[in-house]
Amino acid sequence: MASAATKQAYTRKGALRLLKISERQLKKWEQEGLVPAVSDYGFRELIALRSLLQLKNDHVPAKQVKLAIRALRRKLSDVEDPLVQLKLYRNRGKIHVEIEGKEMEAESGQLLLDFDQVDLKPLLEFKAKSSANEERQRRAEAERWFQRALEMERTSSPLTEIIGAYEKALELDPKSSGALVNLGTLYFNARKWKEAELYYRQALEADPEYALAHFDLANLFDERGDRTKALEHYTAALRISPNYADAHYNLALLYQGANQPMNAVRHWTAYLKLDPSSQWANIARRELTKLRRSAVLPGSK
Repeated sequence: MASAATKQAYTRKGALRLLKISERQLKKWEQEGLVPAVSDYGFRELIALRSLLQLKNDHVPAKQVKLAIRALRRKLSDVEDPLVQLKLYRNRGKIHVEIEGKEMEAESGQLLLDFDQVDLKPLLEFKAKSSANEERQRRAEAERWFQRALEMERTSSPLTEIIGAYEKALELDPKSSGALVNLGTLYFNARKWKEAELYYRQALEADPEYALAHFDLANLFDERGDRTKALEHYTAALRISPNYADAHYNLALLYQGANQPMNAVRHWTAYLKLDPSSQWANIARRELTKLRRSAVLPGSK
């Protein structure tokens, strides 16, 4: 039975493409110790890269950036990652830091502005709240794109436009598990297994307890004849959502096809308790009757 459509991070290549940074430049920053070498880039990593790119465009040498970051960490214990938490920019050949209208100047490892950390703490807290507000706004906009994509699916809009709307939602909120699952389903329906599996797995990375993602991934493996993995993900879906009727139905079919009638009967029975009146229930009753008539169950005649 097919289902209804409903920490993603950027890959290294995706982050480079998004920010228009060359692989060579990124490796140089990594070698300088300005950013860690990672394979996936989330929101914080993208901010750090964007800050470095702005300083590079302002012709600030990497060595000077490194010294400034070291000085800021030494002076401001509340600041773990200056590239993410602070606004850095070039002013008359020196790196300046703006914190809610106040400036600090960092050069050659020395912090040149004379006010202590107690004064900075409220400003840093304000900046954190501002970042949280921006994040909420991004997620709200992502939800609008997600709902638009759903409406486009309902009205049978062109597939490329539907995919584009979901991708826009993911650009704003890379952990939108609903958008990831629905993209996976679009590719599943197009029989593009590799792409479908990729999106389903990314949905589970964003939300490991997303029963629908497990169910859809199980459908994919079932379709491809991989019963072991299908069983694994149908079972995971039921662990998360024990009353998942469609998962009981598909597991019953899977066990029946694997000549495990006891397990099949168990899931047919569970399914009929949850969904006794649909057209699928008629099929379930028919299959359950077949099993009982075959005298597989002890005491059945």
